[in-house]
Amino acid sequence: MSITINKKALQFLKRLEKNNTRDWFNEHKPEYKGLEVEVKQFYNILLDKLQVHDEIDRLKMFRIYRDVRFSKDKTPYNSHFSGYYGRRGAHLRGSYYLKIKPNNQSFLGVGFWNPNKEDLLRIRKEFEIDATEIRAILSEKTFAKTWGSFVGDEVKTAPRNFDKEHPNIDLIKKKQFIFTKQFTDNEVLSSTFIKQVDDAFQAIRPYLDYMSEVLTTDLNGVSLLD
Repeated sequence: MSITINKKALQFLKRLEKNNTRDWFNEHKPEYKGLEVEVKQFYNILLDKLQVHDEIDRLKMFRIYRDVRFSKDKTPYNSHFSGYYGRRGAHLRGSYYLKIKPNNQSFLGVGFWNPNKEDLLRIRKEFEIDATEIRAILSEKTFAKTWGSFVGDEVKTAPRNFDKEHPNIDLIKKKQFIFTKQFTDNEVLSSTFIKQVDDAFQAIRPYLDYMSEVLTTDLNGVSLLD
């Protein structure tokens, strides 16, 4: 089944961004609720497609209401739709994320945003020992064309107890292991958008499987799940 994003959804988000107040939103809430149903249908059909080639535990759609308690930005609503797909079980790590935001700001995100200190150390130690496999994955033609390179934060030189001259220091110094793929509004509204998203998620599967293996084994390759 194919489905498209309604142009009215992007138009509504543009208007919300310019009128981000409770009074305006409440006045236009019926319009929003109708568009939300359509967008959720898109996310759920994408879930069905993902489950063909990966094991997905759940789809989590984020609410439009912002938690402003600890934010300098006090606008009450998100001017985008977003959701993530978590992989199933302790043996499959990582997740898929899709944000739909007007003005050519829609994007996919896949990987590990803020790994805990144990996972971060395990990943770095793996790269310290041997980065042959991860480099082969990242340089594969379809992967590289679709996703490019890692994005995210990293330390300036080297993490504690790692050699700053190590040949894999470019990987070791990273604090996040994520990839993003941007989309224009025209691409989001096209009839092929859902296929483009699904194809991109399929292309990144070898990376997620590699990282899952790393994070569920010790440095000798022995499973931590037994």
